[in-house]
Amino acid sequence: MRIDLHCHTRYSGDSLTSFEGLLHWMDRRRLDRVAITDHDCLEGALEFYARAPDRIVVGEEVATAEGDLIGLFLEESIPPGLPAADTIALIHGQGGLAGASHPLDRLRREALGVEVLESLHQSLDFVEVFNARVTFPSDNRRARELAVRWGLPGSAGSDAHSPFEVGRAFVEMPGFEGRHDFLDCLARGHVGGRLSSPLVHLVSRYAKARNRLGVR
Repeated sequence: MRIDLHCHTRYSGDSLTSFEGLLHWMDRRRLDRVAITDHDCLEGALEFYARAPDRIVVGEEVATAEGDLIGLFLEESIPPGLPAADTIALIHGQGGLAGASHPLDRLRREALGVEVLESLHQSLDFVEVFNARVTFPSDNRRARELAVRWGLPGSAGSDAHSPFEVGRAFVEMPGFEGRHDFLDCLARGHVGGRLSSPLVHLVSRYAKARNRLGVR
């Protein structure tokens, strides 16, 4: 199967992606599933999952005190602003899986960075080793090198904030049934895709301004 493990929807304040737009680009990019990982919000993921349970993994990108983490297979939203170690514990407490998103992106203040990643890696379940919104390819390569060193599965995601970004990065992996076999299948997967243009960040700024004004 082909899966994009990091996507945002209109429930993120800086995205405008609708359910229909998501499915359209999933089909165009031959994606079997996507993980919905809205910022500090589970509502969109739960709504999209209810509409297409065979194609959606419920997740959340959580802003911790040290940087962003992704929780997958969640049932309840994780509050932002907590220490990263506490956030991981809350994710695991509800049976979810915790991963580091764009951990070494030098242009994002939300990146965990090497020191924090080093301190957390024993409690992480996976590391995002290819994020399509990373500007410098070496930042993804360094994340992959650390994941390999620690024996952690590597994930990949478009980090899509607009429909046309969906599927720009993905993992081709054996089909999984749920959280219980996901990591084994991810470890056997292969990362693919390409980086998005840096101009996609302008889409996020536009979406943020539009959502702030309440425009639909």
